[in-house]
Amino acid sequence: MIEIEIIQGDITKLNVDAIVNAANCSLLGGGGVDGAIHRAAGPELLKACIPLNGCETGKAKITPGFRLPAKFVIHTPGPIYRDGLHGEPALLESCYKNCLDLAEANGCETVAFPAISTGVYGYPWEAATEIAVKMVQNYPAQKVKKVIFCCFSTQMEEIYTRIIATSH
Repeated sequence: MIEIEIIQGDITKLNVDAIVNAANCSLLGGGGVDGAIHRAAGPELLKACIPLNGCETGKAKITPGFRLPAKFVIHTPGPIYRDGLHGEPALLESCYKNCLDLAEANGCETVAFPAISTGVYGYPWEAATEIAVKMVQNYPAQKVKKVIFCCFSTQMEEIYTRIIATSH
């Protein structure tokens, strides 16, 4: 079973094998965590993303971390939340699964996730956290030993802590 750690902090500063970028479908940078990761990794990240020709919602693609402490960046566009009735839960679940699959395929033992889709994409925090925690807890990991949920606020950290405490 994957060890889970919850922290509040800056995902771009974490010394892990891979950090997950809550990207947009273009993979060419944006706001929020996506912009922060692109700024911290340097212009090489954008150059590495251009030939990937974007990424569909729920899928994932991997690049080197360049100037980040992380060896890799796994980019995944999360769903834009409408009302939860347009496939959003399955797409969000797919983001976490595909990121973990890429981490496994690239020999990553430590992976840090932001709260995918909970920023400008408007996914309700509780629902998104439940999906994230369930996917990681049920993932049949071979290589991934530890997942860090890197929260952008104390409130988000409290939600993760509570959901993990009640999910065992």
